[in-house]
Amino acid sequence: MSMLRGFLVLVLFFILGESIRVLFSLPISGGVLGMVVITLTLMVTGSVSDDLALASRGLISVLVLLIMPGVVGVFFTADQFSGQWLAVATALLVGTFLSVLTTLLLMQLVTTRGSGDRD
Repeated sequence: MSMLRGFLVLVLFFILGESIRVLFSLPISGGVLGMVVITLTLMVTGSVSDDLALASRGLISVLVLLIMPGVVGVFFTADQFSGQWLAVATALLVGTFLSVLTTLLLMQLVTTRGSGDRD
């Protein structure tokens, strides 16, 4: 029952993200908006409920299955990218670099603050 409550919370944030997307006609996925809202909510509350943590662990264990439809979709629409491979490769490389750099800076910030609290 605990995992079910966690999934309900995740679905509610997804629906909230979709509602925001439709209401403001934003060109962003409702799932992404829902993740932003749940992240902000968790930052404000400062903790993750046991129900949400349990449901999230369950989803992480099947993450490959959640990513697979997008990969298959790209495979079947690859002909649309013909002649655009330089732009796609550049976007992938720059995006990966920025993602790794952001993660590095965030980890340094978190570990610096965490070690400062212990002193």
